[in-house]
Amino acid sequence: MPAALPLPVAAEHTVELPMLGAIHANDRGVFEVLLMAWDGKSDPAPPQLQCVMGGVRFGQTQLGAMAQAFTYAMQRTSGFPHGGTVTVRGAAYRPVGSDGPSGGAAMAVGFIALFKGDRIQRGIAMTGTLEHDGRIGTVGGIPDKIRAAKREGYHTVLVPGGQLHDAGWNLNELALHLNIAVKEVHTVDDAYHLMTGNRL
Repeated sequence: MPAALPLPVAAEHTVELPMLGAIHANDRGVFEVLLMAWDGKSDPAPPQLQCVMGGVRFGQTQLGAMAQAFTYAMQRTSGFPHGGTVTVRGAAYRPVGSDGPSGGAAMAVGFIALFKGDRIQRGIAMTGTLEHDGRIGTVGGIPDKIRAAKREGYHTVLVPGGQLHDAGWNLNELALHLNIAVKEVHTVDDAYHLMTGNRL
């Protein structure tokens, strides 16, 4: 398991969120970490979201998915105070760039955990788009993403419901070969429970 990455010192609340990506040029996948920090201040309100590059190049589609996940997380935590600044830093062991919406559901889990003060359990990564009603949508390149998670020492990968058995791959066989657990999740609520140990 990789050592914890340094978090911003001034942050009152922080979440370290693994992100999986696939690059068409190889079958190894990429592994990134988003470091989410919230200063917990009351101003500005509503809270401001800012991104800081750090070895990860955020593409436009990825930024759009991040904004959608941020809005969804505020809606799901409406009983909690919202204000201040949320900073997202991309970290990678080597510079990478992957652009797509497949991290949307994971980012929603991360932002909700940030606002609630929960932590993401180590060893679990996830891929899946965020649908407007909280369902987790299908993605491509899942075998590559599983290989990337295994390479970084992760023991469990969550994938969208219905994609464990697909015409394009056999995830059960791959999971057995890599000695990694692959589980389906249908909603952000399902994923949140598995990734934090808490329920929404």
